[in-house]
Amino acid sequence: MRMRKISASEIGRAVEKLCVKANTVLRPDVLSALKKMHKRERNPLAKRMLKVLLDNSAIAGKEELALCQDTGMVAVFIEIGQDVRVTGGDMSEAVNKGVARAYRKSCFRSSVVDDPVRRENTGDNTPAVIHAEVVKGSRVAISVLPKGFGAENKSRIAMLNPTCRPEEIVDFCVDTVRIAGPDACPPYVLGIGLGGTVEQCAYLAKKALLRPIGRASRKKHIAKLEKDIMKKANALEIGIMGLGGKTTVMGVNVEEAPTHIAGCPVAVNISCHALRAASARL
Repeated sequence: MRMRKISASEIGRAVEKLCVKANTVLRPDVLSALKKMHKRERNPLAKRMLKVLLDNSAIAGKEELALCQDTGMVAVFIEIGQDVRVTGGDMSEAVNKGVARAYRKSCFRSSVVDDPVRRENTGDNTPAVIHAEVVKGSRVAISVLPKGFGAENKSRIAMLNPTCRPEEIVDFCVDTVRIAGPDACPPYVLGIGLGGTVEQCAYLAKKALLRPIGRASRKKHIAKLEKDIMKKANALEIGIMGLGGKTTVMGVNVEEAPTHIAGCPVAVNISCHALRAASARL
């Protein structure tokens, strides 16, 4: 079979466009969820705040402005077909050049430091966190997810006992929301990783945020977990921006993986109401 060739520069240009789109155009599923919440919310203050969020989204999209001042640290998910050959340069370097161009041209905030101790700003929001996966076929799929740290800071991971009941998983996830309170700008979307190893679990939690809100897991017992977590989290009544009301969490996505007989890893990656992501296929 002939290899399909894709230039590194083409990948870089795609990443550049996706960074701009993700930061300025709210995802359709997120926008739809906010509109539904605004329609059914009865708390006057919460309803008014939801209207502010919707107005903010409209202005950002029209004026090509950032949805939030924290334009995040960029996570790039790349699925590359095994019949694809990247030519003309290093793919990771091309991805980071694409991120840098997007953030400089659009005047997005540079939020990345080169060292967690010395903390010197890199000036162009690179490097991105790149997750590359080899898949069948000759396609390249790219998803860009800029993640603000107001929400990222409230994410948690735990190594539960293998004997834990589903209720314990639910309780850990709901407790994570309780601890976050209003600090990560609710209403939240919860990306939850379940199983695997400690690093795979955290990866699955972040990747889960790419799944559209409202699309339940195809596994019935996992879909039930999602439903139970959302119900109990909303019962906290933290509400929109901590102002109370019926909606604290607008979506729960669980991604799971096989794990070891001796453990049950669970990770919760919290996203604020401005869950930003954009995808493309080359």
